[in-house]
Amino acid sequence: MKRTSVKIVVAGGFGTGKTTLVGSVSEIAPLTTEELLTEAGVGVDDVTGVESKTTTTVALDFGRITISPDVVLYLFGTPGQDRFWFMWDELAQGAIGAIVLVDTRRLDTSFAAVDYFERRRIPFVAAVNRFFGECPYTEDEIRGALELGADVPLVWLDARDRSSSKAALVALVRHAMSRLPLPSAL
Repeated sequence: MKRTSVKIVVAGGFGTGKTTLVGSVSEIAPLTTEELLTEAGVGVDDVTGVESKTTTTVALDFGRITISPDVVLYLFGTPGQDRFWFMWDELAQGAIGAIVLVDTRRLDTSFAAVDYFERRRIPFVAAVNRFFGECPYTEDEIRGALELGADVPLVWLDARDRSSSKAALVALVRHAMSRLPLPSAL
């Protein structure tokens, strides 16, 4: 039996919940490259809105989900800070799609991730992370702020919750599959 590997990227700005999402759904203890925030990052890393954050991903997060005996999903979380964006090209290589996490307290931290996947024509869903309860914005307001096309799914989740994170992954896989070319008739 041949095993099929599927790669998904979890992206977004600093502090949007990428490491948390990967950890909430991975069947293995996730590999993380979390390091303590230090004085060296003062003036470089924008912690506005996430002042209590003490760590950051410096390379990637990695998790795995076995869908069936012949299909395995690999999750790669990107670092969120500008200075680590050089990693994104390697992490996105071969991915079927991405979840772009959105923190409505700091919508601007999602702009770069949306642009990144749009420019490369990699299917993605925008996932509003409701870490702190209800979202004060409507779907239309978020779509407008992020300039999301009608074809980009917008989902709501709590990255800490396994079933919520799984639902976002399902939405991404469905979206990516909908963009596949139809098989030609013989």
